[in-house]
Amino acid sequence: MPTGKVKFYDEEKGFGFITSDEGHEVFLHASALPAGATVRAGSRLEFGIADGKRGAQALSVRVLETPVSLTKLNRKSADDMAVIVEDVVKMLDGIGVDLRRGRYPDKAKARTVAAVLRKVADDLDV
Repeated sequence: MPTGKVKFYDEEKGFGFITSDEGHEVFLHASALPAGATVRAGSRLEFGIADGKRGAQALSVRVLETPVSLTKLNRKSADDMAVIVEDVVKMLDGIGVDLRRGRYPDKAKARTVAAVLRKVADDLDV
């Protein structure tokens, strides 16, 4: 069976592409993945190939190796994250008090809070 690496995969859309070890691009649909398997760019796969409507398509995919996320390697310690989360809670409490008084935060503060929340969410979701 041919092998290759995932070039691109969109979990929401349920498809992506594999670059085979021979250099061919192969379409990958979520239905070809084993139940419960997840792939991302760089995952090594073994797969069968069939000719689809638009070219080569992967069938009977087997995940050989999933790369370790760099963000997971650089992840903050749980103690550091606890301090950050506590600070975020204090910040949100302050905003909650203003909202109860009928005042939204100004535009600059709202953008800062949104950016902080996105960053904390990214750090937690590794």
